[in-house]
Amino acid sequence: MTVWAPVEYTGVAELRGPLVLVRGVRGVGWDEYATIELESGERRHGLVLETDRDLAVVQVFEGTAGLRAEGTRVTFAGGPLRVPVGAGWLGRVCDGRGRPLDGGPPVLGAADAAVNGFPLNPTRREPPSEPVLTGISAVDALTTLVRGQKLAVFSSGGLPHLELAAQIAAQADTGGTAFAVVFAAIGLTHADAASVRDTLEERLAAGESALLLNLADDPVIERVLTPRLALTVAEYLAFELERHVLVVLADMTSYCEALREVSSARGEIPARRAYPGYLYSDLASLYERCGRVTGLAGSVTVLPVLTMPAGDITHPVPDLTGYITEGQILLSRDVPVYPHVDPLSSLSRMMRAGAGPGRTRPEHLDLAAQILAALARARQAAELAELVGESALGAVDRRYLAMAEAFTNVLLAQRRDEARSLDETFERAWRVVSVLPRRELSMLSPAALDAGYRERT
Repeated sequence: MTVWAPVEYTGVAELRGPLVLVRGVRGVGWDEYATIELESGERRHGLVLETDRDLAVVQVFEGTAGLRAEGTRVTFAGGPLRVPVGAGWLGRVCDGRGRPLDGGPPVLGAADAAVNGFPLNPTRREPPSEPVLTGISAVDALTTLVRGQKLAVFSSGGLPHLELAAQIAAQADTGGTAFAVVFAAIGLTHADAASVRDTLEERLAAGESALLLNLADDPVIERVLTPRLALTVAEYLAFELERHVLVVLADMTSYCEALREVSSARGEIPARRAYPGYLYSDLASLYERCGRVTGLAGSVTVLPVLTMPAGDITHPVPDLTGYITEGQILLSRDVPVYPHVDPLSSLSRMMRAGAGPGRTRPEHLDLAAQILAALARARQAAELAELVGESALGAVDRRYLAMAEAFTNVLLAQRRDEARSLDETFERAWRVVSVLPRRELSMLSPAALDAGYRERT
C-alpha cells in the first residue's frame, strides 16, 4: 500500500489579503488542508481555494499579517480539513474554528468528519415532520418550525434578531425526545457574544448545546468556516447519535460579506452588489445539509438568521436565502412589541407537515388561518379608519381592530425570558379570536368553536 507523505513547498509567489499563492505544487486538490510555517516557527492553517496547473491559492485562517513570501513554508495534508465529532461538543463554548473558549481541553470525539460535508442525498431524504416548539407564541402558533426544515429569520438593523435567535436556542424543545442545539454566532461584537453566551448558559450547563463564537475582529476566513463546522457537528449528533438537532446560524449576512471579501481578494468577477456569482450555490451547500434521512432517527433543523441591509428584502442575501429555505419569519419595525414578528409577512411552508392532529392541536391549522385572515381584514379596516375616522366604521370593522390590538398585546407580545407552553399559546390564541363575533370565524369547525371560543362580555 502506498502511503501519501505531505510535501513542503517554499515557492510562495504572492500574498494577497488573506490568501497565499504557492507555485510549483503537484498533486494538490481543492479544499485540501494546509499548514503555513513562518520564519519565526509560528504555524498557521489554511485551505486550498483553487488550483491551476502548478499554482495553489490557500486561504489562511489567521490572516497573512506578518508573513513574508521569502522564508514561508507551506505543507499540504493531502485531504480536506477534518474535525472530531461526537457528544463531546455538547456543553462546550469554542471559537469559530472549534478551539475552546471555556477553559476546557480541546474537544475530542470518537470519529472525525470533513468540515465541508455534503448536502443530503435527495433519494434518502424524508419529508420534514413533527414540530420543534420554540416557546415563542408567534412562531409556534403561526409559523411552526418543523424537524428537518430550514426556516430563515429576516431582520433589519436595530431589531432584536440576535436576542430572538438566542431565546429560541435556549428554550426550543421537541417534547421529550433527545434534543440538542448547535449555535453558530458569526461576526458578533464582544457584547453580543457575551449576551448569547449568558442566554445559553443553562442549556450549556445541562449538556444540551454547543456554542461556536466567531467575533467581528476574528479573521474573515474563520467566518466562512464557522457555519460549516456547526453543521458538521450537528450531522453527527443527528445521524449517528440519533438526536434531533437545531442549528442556529446568526448572522448569515456577516458570512456572506466574508465570502464577498474572499472573492474580491481572489480577483473574481463580481455579480450583484459585488457578491460572488456562486453565492446562491454556496448558501445552498449550507442550508441543504439539514433534513431527515430514511432509516435514521435524528434530524437537523436549520434556523438561519440574517439582517437585510437598509431593510431591503430584495438584497441578494435575503433574496437568495428565500429561494432556498422553506419560509421566513420577518421582523418589522412596524410591529411595536418584542419579538417584532410580522405575521402577515411570515410563512412556514412546512407547517402543515408539523402541526395539526397528533402533532400539536387538531384545530391548529384552522386557527392559524383564521387569525391571519382576521389580521388582514383588520389591516384593511385600519387603512379605512385613517381616511374616514374610526367612528365612521361599522361595528364589525371595529371588532376587527380590537382583535388586532388583542393579538399584539395578548399573543404576540412576549418577554425575552418567557418560554410559553403550547397550551398557553393556544389559550392566548383563543382569547384573541374570541374578540370577534362567532359568526365571523368561518374557518373554524363548530366543534372547535364549542371547545375554544369564549363569547366576549
